[in-house]
Amino acid sequence: MSFPMQIHTHSLVLPASAEGLRLDQALAVALPQYSRARLQQWIRSGAVQIAGKVARRPRDRMRGGEQVRVEARLEADGRLVAESLELDVIHQDEQLLVLNKPPGLVVHPGAGNRAHTLQHGLLGYDARLAHVPRAGLVHRLDKDTSGLLLVARTLPAHTALVAALAARQIRREYLALVWGEPISGGSVDAPIGRSPKLRTRMAVRAGGRSAVTHYRVERRFVGQTLLRVQLETGRTHQIRVHLAHIGFPVVADPVYGRRRVGASPALRQALQSFHRQALHAQRLQLNHPISGQALRFEAPLPADFAALLSVLERA
Repeated sequence: MSFPMQIHTHSLVLPASAEGLRLDQALAVALPQYSRARLQQWIRSGAVQIAGKVARRPRDRMRGGEQVRVEARLEADGRLVAESLELDVIHQDEQLLVLNKPPGLVVHPGAGNRAHTLQHGLLGYDARLAHVPRAGLVHRLDKDTSGLLLVARTLPAHTALVAALAARQIRREYLALVWGEPISGGSVDAPIGRSPKLRTRMAVRAGGRSAVTHYRVERRFVGQTLLRVQLETGRTHQIRVHLAHIGFPVVADPVYGRRRVGASPALRQALQSFHRQALHAQRLQLNHPISGQALRFEAPLPADFAALLSVLERA
């Protein structure tokens, strides 16, 4: 399936309040449905005119009152092919989707995963997503983490949701089964960056990006604890790295955990057959990007995670 370019033309007069602003800044205020980076790209490509003349410099200062014409060129990502995948859609409306991702499904294409990803499946579900960055995905989950994912179906929704995520206005809660028995909840405020020893891993390190994770005890077991975790930031592998950093690695995490076995035969068998990190994105709270309505979603534990907890309860 091919996705043709869409072109939307906007004709507008910049308000007096645009005086002194750069062209790209003024357009970002006037057309908030588009990101500033996208507007800069259109300016440089000749898709923006002021008083009938092409304006190619985003840095030009405005006086206010200029007549501006913008050709919004929405090019589809031709590298991806739509695929028919079974998606567990928790919620949908004209602006957004909320999905419950199963463990084992890769979200974005990458090395070794050029097809059969969630992004391919989203294009098969809604062809319009070809014109939204990353097929509308606002955030991501690791391949073997299950749970809720937020997808924007339009550019205005995507712009608003990405901004809300950056402003920490979207609440994401996870359930994480960890090794050890923390006395109480707490927070981890530690920067995360690429590991200097192994570039495929992340690590707490000076010079990394700011990262904050909050956690509290949800349920206690003998030797393991179920934590409720809230992300304040969204760095790669953040929960897994932070919990391992404070001495409570996620159970069955093949990268940041250590292989351990349970005390009882039933628990040993359950742990040996659990082939992914015990991490589930359970709750999502946000305001609708267009209507402002408060939304709250919850995804049940997948069968493998629920079965592991059942064994722990009997151990």
